[in-house]
Amino acid sequence: MRVVLGSYQDYRLIRISIANGVCRATIDHPPINLLDMPLLTEIDRLLAEVASDDGVRVLIVDSADPQFFVAHADVALLGDLDGRPESADTALHDELSFFHAMTQRIRTLPQATIAVLEGVCRGGGCEFVMAFDMRYAALGTTVLGHPEVSLGIIPGGGGTQRLPRLVGRGRALEVILGCQDVDAATAEAWGYLNRALPADELRGFVDQLAARIASCPPTAIAAAKRAVDAALDERLDVVTGLRIKDQLLRETLAEPAARRRLQAIIDAGAQTREFELGAAPKPSAR
Repeated sequence: MRVVLGSYQDYRLIRISIANGVCRATIDHPPINLLDMPLLTEIDRLLAEVASDDGVRVLIVDSADPQFFVAHADVALLGDLDGRPESADTALHDELSFFHAMTQRIRTLPQATIAVLEGVCRGGGCEFVMAFDMRYAALGTTVLGHPEVSLGIIPGGGGTQRLPRLVGRGRALEVILGCQDVDAATAEAWGYLNRALPADELRGFVDQLAARIASCPPTAIAAAKRAVDAALDERLDVVTGLRIKDQLLRETLAEPAARRRLQAIIDAGAQTREFELGAAPKPSAR
């Protein structure tokens, strides 16, 4: 049974349920789940609540509409930007925009984050899900796309920065300059998505994955995310990354929960032939 806990109240455009360390936030903003300021404000508030909730270990975001995850960002958001050309000697903006700050908050949450896509996801919707740790989509219905250049602008929510890191420069430019939708199977092959699954298998797969992650200590989840991010930080060499990882490992080993779990698995027979063969995960069909 799923229940809403604590202060997760008074959301109009998102349905929230929490159980067993997993928070599911379902976008329900008819007619097309437009990523407008009211929805963005609720998402930002949700992220702040999740970040401070020690009981949540995984955040899943999906849609109540199987035809639309997020159609795109509200065009009215562009009205808040200064359209005047900057001079060559003008410094970059000192602060991130509201949208960029929100996506960075998603990326840096200590919890694991998973986006579940069905149907249309374009423009700002794509930029929103790129900030998640993991992305899963329904085969046959999900499409991702960036039509901005065809309108004479460029993706404004971080797509030019995050998409090349996911799929490489050439494929990112094909998506951004080509202004054509990418189907879920292609997006999976390119690394845009973790997996594309049949619609009737999608949620079951994600729920099982989320439950497994949520069974882990929150300190280990957060440390693993930080260690992986260190590996992707272009400012750091491998040796520095290893030193960061080593410190994070030591911090997790200092946690009583880690000590208990390590002892429990040894007591259960770990490092014996029988245990290791029995505990080995079955190979996935995908």
